[in-house]
Amino acid sequence: MILDTCALLWLAINQSMLSESARKKIEESPLVGVSAISIFEIGQKYKGGQLELSLPTKEWFQRAITQHNLTVIDLSAEICLRATELPDIHKDPFDRLIIASAISVGRPVITTDSIFDKYGIETIS
Repeated sequence: MILDTCALLWLAINQSMLSESARKKIEESPLVGVSAISIFEIGQKYKGGQLELSLPTKEWFQRAITQHNLTVIDLSAEICLRATELPDIHKDPFDRLIIASAISVGRPVITTDSIFDKYGIETIS
C-alpha cells in the first residue's frame, strides 16, 4: 500500500488520526510505500509555515521512513507521464503523482480523499 501525504503525517505524528482499519492494514502489510512527491509537499508546507515538524524536513522524513519501515517510491519518468495522462478529475499535482505511483506499482492508497476513488484505484480510509 501507499500512504498519501496526510496519511504519512498522521502515521509519523499522530496515529490516532488514522482509522483503526488503516492502522491495522499498515501493521499487517509487508510493504508500505510513500511517494517521493510527499516529501516535496511536506517540505513546501514546512517552509511556508503551514506545517510544524519536530525536525528540519530532511531529518524528519528520514526518521519517519526508518521508524515506520517505509519504502520510498521514486518518481520515474513513467510515473510522471502517467500523472499527466490521468483524467482531469483531481487538480492537485501532488495527489496526481501519488495516484500515478499507486497505479504503476499496483497498490492501494491510504487516503481520506474521496477523489482518489474516481481513478479506479483501491483506497483505504
